[in-house]
Amino acid sequence: MAAAIQDFLRAAGLDLAADPNLVQTPERVAEAWATEFLDGYARTPEEALGELFPAPANSSGELVLVTDLRFTSMCPHHLLPFEGRAHVAYVPTKKVTGFGRLGELVDCFAHRLILQEDLAREVARALARVLGSPATACIIEAEQACLRVRGPRQREALTHAEAYEGRLRREGPLRRELWARLALPRR
Repeated sequence: MAAAIQDFLRAAGLDLAADPNLVQTPERVAEAWATEFLDGYARTPEEALGELFPAPANSSGELVLVTDLRFTSMCPHHLLPFEGRAHVAYVPTKKVTGFGRLGELVDCFAHRLILQEDLAREVARALARVLGSPATACIIEAEQACLRVRGPRQREALTHAEAYEGRLRREGPLRRELWARLALPRR
């Protein structure tokens, strides 16, 4: 990867030896991409969700929601970042996971080259599959560098993507409850 970055910089007309700031750039860029931006490919949703616990008695049908899970990802179209907040919800049946693990699940997929819409879908699907949940959702609000710094340069634009699985795919009381909770004031 470092060799490819070096070739890229040279193809852009830069002399890496002449600029001391560029001397180690290929290695730094390769390390950042391998260990931070693309490390999600080396993790499974099961690893991200970690140890599962028995659901509390009589909790079936109740909504678990964690909001404002911060993430950074990379768009596969231009290799530019997008970052934002994910809101993740599920209804437990037999198994639950720790609240912090929901952020790990988001990062498991966010640390890949992925569209925002697919990120929401992958998180909702993984929750349904791994936890056996009958209802899951992932709602993402993000700032897309592709939209802000190139092309139309819409610096204030926010993008939104939603994905639902199971009972939350249908409009109904559970989905209205989810959106009512999301509308509550947050700090």
